Amino acid sequence: MAHTETKPVFEKLTLIGIGLIGSSLARVARKNNLASHISISSRSESTLVRAEELALGDSYYQDAADAVVDADCVIACVPVGASETIARNIGSSLKSGAIVSDVGSVKRAVIDQMQPHLPTNIHFIPAHPVAGTEKSGPDAGFDSLFENRWCILTPLENTNVDALNKLSTFWQGCGSNMEQMEPDHHDLVLAITSHLPHLIAYNIVGTANDLETVTSSEVLKYSAGGFRDFTRLAASDPTMWRDVCLYNKDALLEMLSRFSEDLSALQRAIRWGKGDQLFDLFTHTRGIRRAIIDAGQEVDAADFGRQNVGQTTEISKDE
Repeated sequence: MAHTETKPVFEKLTLIGIGLIGSSLARVARKNNLASHISISSRSESTLVRAEELALGDSYYQDAADAVVDADCVIACVPVGASETIARNIGSSLKSGAIVSDVGSVKRAVIDQMQPHLPTNIHFIPAHPVAGTEKSGPDAGFDSLFENRWCILTPLENTNVDALNKLSTFWQGCGSNMEQMEPDHHDLVLAITSHLPHLIAYNIVGTANDLETVTSSEVLKYSAGGFRDFTRLAASDPTMWRDVCLYNKDALLEMLSRFSEDLSALQRAIRWGKGDQLFDLFTHTRGIRRAIIDAGQEVDAADFGRQNVGQTTEISKDE
């Protein structure tokens, strides 16, 4: 999706963290002229060197406080648990009127961590682009990552409307569809649509690995039976998913409890041979799959189209 405006949305954009999301933002911002100057920060010297080799930005800094000087928009592309450290570090270096945002898949915890350390003369607007792959690092990014994917903004009370519109324009320029949610509602929605499926995937892959009666060669050989798609989720960034569990604990525990109850009901249906109940459940869930395809959030192709469009399938997010 080409950006329709000739004038950049931001003069200076600072990206803190240059993994999958950060490097994809750098690429699409450059391609669609969304920023005149892209400043990149990473604590890792080797990551920063690689980002420069890939020409992802215009300036590069290990210290995020230096990277945000005079920035019109700052986006923290880091694991949720690092949010407070980032906010504490950059707070005194931000210029008045700057927009500060993030890409975390948990919102209430990010707000609680960042807001106390940010000055009142900036616009703090949390965001979550629901896009990604199981890959990570600056080489993993690509400029079409956000096309036709949702970006959820969770503005705080009294958020400046012009700043909100400007950030929305930026994400639309990246190809995203826009949505706004209240932070706690966001965390509940993502607990069931993203966080719980990842936990189930981690767990089932671990269970298969522990089964002494099944050899590893058999697990690999017959993985196309469904196990393979769980391994895609289970390959996601460990730091990010550790933080999701720790920082979206309440919503995730609620969803795990509901899932456990439904799993017990399924277990009883199988035990007592309730074929009609099983058929009704599988028919209903098949309809949900069709609705996801119709909504344009997945492709209807053999092997889920994974061999052709695997990069653009939303799996997980390296923050």
